[in-house]
Amino acid sequence: QVQLVESGGGLVQAGGSLRLSCAASGRTFSSYTMAWFRQAPGKEREFVAAVLWSDDRTTYADSVKGRFTISRDNVKNTVYLQMNTLKPEDTAVYYCAAARGLYYRTNYNEYNYWGQGTQVTVSS
Repeated sequence: QVQLVESGGGLVQAGGSLRLSCAASGRTFSSYTMAWFRQAPGKEREFVAAVLWSDDRTTYADSVKGRFTISRDNVKNTVYLQMNTLKPEDTAVYYCAAARGLYYRTNYNEYNYWGQGTQVTVSS
């Protein structure tokens, strides 16, 4: 059974940094696309970043490009989201997700597995 467990969220001041982790287990993820989404109160879940597990290619939402970096560690079976220069509008619950197949998807409906989420709060 696939499990995705996020950690690393918290409270940070604007301009600060956080690193989120997503520990993946239950299968081999070499043919999966891994992604981070976020959801702020009263808003839809939105795409943040994705990485193709097989070759480490990445893509980002325009709102985080240049500030966030997604990466994965094959040995630890973990996906990371390094978030720099955080803004109050980055405040949300951040979710790790996995989708079968090695191609980019930004629609949350296309992802098969989800973590429980981790809260990120950026104060102004």
